Amino acid sequence: MGDKRMSEDEVVAELADGMTLGIGGWGSRRKPMSLVRAIARSPLTDLHLVTYGGPDVGILCALGKVRRVTYGFVSLDSIPLEPHFRQARQNGAVEFAELDEGAFYLGLLAAAHRLPFYPTRVGLGSDMLTMNPDLRTVRSPYDDGEELVAMPALELDAALIHMNRGDARGNGQFLGPDLYFDDLFAMAARRTYMSVERIVDTADLLAEGPVHTLRIPRLHVHGVVEAPEGAHFTECPPDYGRDEQFQREYARTARDPEAWAAFRRDWIDLDGHDEYRAALAARREARR
Repeated sequence: MGDKRMSEDEVVAELADGMTLGIGGWGSRRKPMSLVRAIARSPLTDLHLVTYGGPDVGILCALGKVRRVTYGFVSLDSIPLEPHFRQARQNGAVEFAELDEGAFYLGLLAAAHRLPFYPTRVGLGSDMLTMNPDLRTVRSPYDDGEELVAMPALELDAALIHMNRGDARGNGQFLGPDLYFDDLFAMAARRTYMSVERIVDTADLLAEGPVHTLRIPRLHVHGVVEAPEGAHFTECPPDYGRDEQFQREYARTARDPEAWAAFRRDWIDLDGHDEYRAALAARREARR
């Protein structure tokens, strides 16, 4: 019932090299970008990212923070392939496990339910098994004797998620069209850190959405970070949409080392999220 409010830098201080980090959101939608940028500024390295990936993966790969990525896809949505991740994969800079989206979901579900694996037909007869030779099959113990894929639990040392609203105790609320399995990330992780657009009183959590939007219970959350525009440049409806122009500029930096260095200087190597928001405000004013 205590106060779980933290800063981005306090969250990063509780992470360690070599951790397996689950990152919520979906492609370029409601990613915990203020936390991702804090990791980007930190000395953390050798990370294993588990995610329906977007710019979280691209940025951390471009900075050499990542050893391995387990993913269902890595996309910027309106830009189909995340260009920095594509570059890292093509250059052999990271290890990877590419899973069917449904198999990825079942891996999260197994970890959330504290099971070693989930049996599934997903992947049978497909290149998912060819591309992941460590995946194994099991035989049904019942009369059917069916062979099934044993999708292993995607166990996480920590999860990072972003919600629209939250309270100081760690309850989280989404107000957009989809939860994107962030509840499973929270349940699958040993510790979950949740950034939110706004921290509100617990009694006010139902002021903007019905009870079914309260999907992140405090018992799964170790720390809460208030980060207005914390998902920028990804979308976080109804608070804001994706910043498509910013995203296009980011994507172009994968082709130009000087442009990437400038992007890093202007948007990553800053003194925290407040300075990032100030830079955004200045950019918007200059473009009026």
